Amino acid sequence: MKKLISLSIILFSASFFATASDGLVKYESHYSVKETADRFENIAKSKGVTLFARVDHQKNANGVDLELRPTEVIIFGNPKVGTPLMHCAQDVAIDLPQKVMVSEDANNKVWLSYNNPSYLMERHKIKGCDEVISKISGVLSKLSKAAIAK
Repeated sequence: MKKLISLSIILFSASFFATASDGLVKYESHYSVKETADRFENIAKSKGVTLFARVDHQKNANGVDLELRPTEVIIFGNPKVGTPLMHCAQDVAIDLPQKVMVSEDANNKVWLSYNNPSYLMERHKIKGCDEVISKISGVLSKLSKAAIAK
């Protein structure tokens, strides 16, 4: 019975999160790519997050006569959070500001994805910044869940 419950939890979680090995956290959205990205952007702005850019990769591909499923990236951040992280490991700046990708897969499912802050800790060998990483994880999770909420 324990195995069945554990398997059910894993399968349920898999529909919301990517495996830890690829360094991404993924949430399935029931909205279109554009609507999900719009929702994320509006929620982030309402929380005082700085939005630096929004890249529509599909539009850019179409501009050079190439096809691509809907894919948008929103680049955003907060220096009050990112700067302390860079104090711990300046190399993490290559991964800042934060980004979310909203994309449609081959099965027409829409996903909101971002780099797992734990992956960034491992990648940049960040030590002594657990509180900052935890704060970043919480903010990313809350923004993402709000963007995909029905």
